[in-house]
Amino acid sequence: MNIATENFFPTEISQFSYNETSAQEFFPLTKQEVKSKGFSWKEPKDRNYKITVDSKDLSDSILDVKDDVTSQIIGCEHKGECNEQCTTAFRITSQELQFYKSQNIPLPRLCPNCRHYQRTKNRNPVKLFLRNCAKCNKNIETSYAPERPEIVYCESCYNNEVA
Repeated sequence: MNIATENFFPTEISQFSYNETSAQEFFPLTKQEVKSKGFSWKEPKDRNYKITVDSKDLSDSILDVKDDVTSQIIGCEHKGECNEQCTTAFRITSQELQFYKSQNIPLPRLCPNCRHYQRTKNRNPVKLFLRNCAKCNKNIETSYAPERPEIVYCESCYNNEVA
């Protein structure tokens, strides 16, 4: 038995399917890959939303959005054809609308699940890369890939830089 599996409960007794856990965010797998590894997969529920506004029909300016948008059901731009647990439709709450207006942000075109998965794509990968400190040239491990433009310091150079 390897260390990766001996520290966890068996997947057969897990309360959650693979695609319901944060594992899907950090190590995304297709349904077929999950099944081939012996994990469970939760099928999305059929939802019979009556979409009243298509996302393509939303205004690009929050200034043009009326308060009655909170009573509308907006169709997700992905239409459930993505691997992001799309809910196919969503509503805007009055608090969200107030926030979007205060920040001059247009209404979202994606459902909350799709927006979440789009944000997770911007995270650094769960991987460490070997790089050199930009100041002392010491070998260090970092989550920033070598081809990225960020300046990376070792711990002591970083502390000297910000002190």
